[in-house]
Amino acid sequence: MIAAILDAGRVRAALAAAVGISTFLLLGLPLPFLLGPMAGCLIAGIAGAEMRGMGRLGDAMRTILGVAVGASITPALLADLPRMAASLALVPVYLAVAGLIGYPLLRRVFGFDRATAWYGAMPGGLQDMLVFGEEAGARPRSLSLIHATRVLLIVMVAPPLLWAWGGVDLQAPPGQPARDTPMQELALMAVAALGGWRIARAAGLFGASILGPMIATAALSLAGLITQRPPAEAIWVAQVFIGLAVGVRYSGLSWAELRHDVAAGATLSLVLALLTVVAAEAVFLAGLAPQMEAFMAFAPGGQAEMAVLAILAGADLAFIVAHHILRIVLVILLAPVLLRLWRRGGG
Repeated sequence: MIAAILDAGRVRAALAAAVGISTFLLLGLPLPFLLGPMAGCLIAGIAGAEMRGMGRLGDAMRTILGVAVGASITPALLADLPRMAASLALVPVYLAVAGLIGYPLLRRVFGFDRATAWYGAMPGGLQDMLVFGEEAGARPRSLSLIHATRVLLIVMVAPPLLWAWGGVDLQAPPGQPARDTPMQELALMAVAALGGWRIARAAGLFGASILGPMIATAALSLAGLITQRPPAEAIWVAQVFIGLAVGVRYSGLSWAELRHDVAAGATLSLVLALLTVVAAEAVFLAGLAPQMEAFMAFAPGGQAEMAVLAILAGADLAFIVAHHILRIVLVILLAPVLLRLWRRGGG
């Protein structure tokens, strides 16, 4: 375990993240524990540094977000589920339009092969798209850079928008301090985090490190045993590992990759951002959700990253995460099937 943590690639990633955090804190920039590691690892990657993610330790830190989401699932929320139905129904429409625009963009404009363009255009989970794409013959490195760029840009652009649009205080702590959280609840959170993750992983559930703890914590929340989210200190730690996980995708980045793969991801992100604005405005005008919640529910960032932003913004966490879970489930279930049918039909 110690040897794995002291792996040279992971040490470089940790140092780059630490420099990023320190710089953000020194300059008073927002979200230093999330954007700092992203920026630090991105710059190190462009400089040619070979870095690695934190593996199981990084997954363990993601369980904190699962607990935070699960704690927001209360009896009052369940009673409010019918309100979400109409908004959730727009998610498949959003995905269809994203695919119809994104695939031709990556295939014809940037010249990717069919499998890489297909899975690059799908706004699903990064790990899932890499697995499915590699099985279909896609280029894993290109897919990794396209999706990492999508997540990076969404997460970096969203906070200033939230500040300007919703007046969100990005310097505020993401929760109450640990000293104000009852010890018995902290213990239950730890059990739900690790136990839920282990059970979900054994069951082969996608996004096990978030969904397992979320389900376990939701059960405890509905039973009245957990009444608070994880403390601010835990959320800060989770942010560091999530930011680092995105940033290390640029490890050893070449100028050719920057000009082609990253540029493709940036262009696709712009298209998805415009589509998100349209979807969010439709949800808002229909009276289904406030503007901020509608925007964050359809923003095509990663599930973990958007959960962090929702917590920091004090938004309706369950509403936002429900849309992201549905988006990822639909992509996981339908993307491989549709590509297989397309190939059989000679498309």
